[in-house]
Amino acid sequence: MRSEPTDAAPGALSPAGLRRVLAVLCGTEITSWGVLYYAFPVLAPGIAADTGWSIGTVTAAFSLGLVVSAVVGIPAGRRLDRHGPRRVMTAGSVIAVPAVVGIATAPTLPWFFASWALAGVAMAGVLYQPAFAALTRWWGPRRVTALTAVTLLAGLASTIFAPLTAALAGPLGWRGTYLVLAGVLGVLTIPAHLFGLRGPWPDADPGETPAHLDADPARVTRSRPFVLLVAAVALGTFSAFAVVVNQVPLLIERGMTTSAAAWALGLGGLGQVLGRLGYARLSAHTGVRTRTALVLAATAATTALLAALPGPSGLLIAVAMLTGAARGVLTLLQATAVSDRWGAAHYGRLGAVLSAPAMIATALAPWAGAALSELLGGYPAVFGLLAGIAALAAVLALGTVPRHPASTAPAPEAPRPAGGE
Repeated sequence: MRSEPTDAAPGALSPAGLRRVLAVLCGTEITSWGVLYYAFPVLAPGIAADTGWSIGTVTAAFSLGLVVSAVVGIPAGRRLDRHGPRRVMTAGSVIAVPAVVGIATAPTLPWFFASWALAGVAMAGVLYQPAFAALTRWWGPRRVTALTAVTLLAGLASTIFAPLTAALAGPLGWRGTYLVLAGVLGVLTIPAHLFGLRGPWPDADPGETPAHLDADPARVTRSRPFVLLVAAVALGTFSAFAVVVNQVPLLIERGMTTSAAAWALGLGGLGQVLGRLGYARLSAHTGVRTRTALVLAATAATTALLAALPGPSGLLIAVAMLTGAARGVLTLLQATAVSDRWGAAHYGRLGAVLSAPAMIATALAPWAGAALSELLGGYPAVFGLLAGIAALAAVLALGTVPRHPASTAPAPEAPRPAGGE
């Protein structure tokens, strides 16, 4: 196997190695999100129609996978901290293939649920959290650049895989489509993770975690700032994803056609991309506490506008794009929340603990919106409640910074030395 160029510090990846890792994770995140996440909403109606299982039951199996992913992500994060992403992400890809095949061939409902539970194990190894851990440690102070690139390109997963899934479902049905997607996932991600994520796993830069900060991850997870951060991110994520899945019904209630409401949702995805493009600038001009509170407050404000504005359609679409921008920045805020406060030494473990409640909130969001609309008498009231939840998250964010944070401003965009394995 050809070795990496040697123009890097001992134990660190070379510039070429860093680019390789970034390119690999951009490609595998698009594929993993596309197959394991975005294919489902396209195929769910066909699954329900073919099997006779209700759409709620089918969605429950998918949500089970997200919950399993949140739980399994915590031990996976510990392994990431010790050994790096190669083993974890390769194993996730390997497990994903029989999981998707199991979903495709499920003859009974228990089989279907068990297959989605196995898919949840795979998600813990291949979705954002392990990719974020890899880039945070390998890219060091330049992590925001790498994280932005991955989340921007992974945002194309729905753009690529939703129409691809729909095109395959016509001639192949949902079972045949999932079988094809299982093959795509295996062919593209297993070798990419196995060979593309090779290289020394550096020690965390001690300069990013000053001596006055508690370095014990168990004590960090019990600390008041971390608990408040978990609560703020979970509430903000719940609000943001509930807005996504319930935005079309809200806009239809506002008098828009289904087609126009769908376009508004799609343009919200464009806003998400634009928001992520602006995160580096936001990071350069704000401290950790201010940045966290601002992003969550923006989520609250844009959601409140959707709740309050009756129209016209053009204005609602513009607000939907602003809501998408806030949601896009929230993803990067979560990706950098741990390293901004406690450094990168235990990013895998702390990041997994942080993201687990947020993943569960994501799983609950689709049901919660529909249930709340019946309870509150319509979607405008639901969006008002979601705005209040996001505002509470912004208030909690004010207490999420340790007394002496690892960083209150972004680290300079410059390479750093790192220790070896």
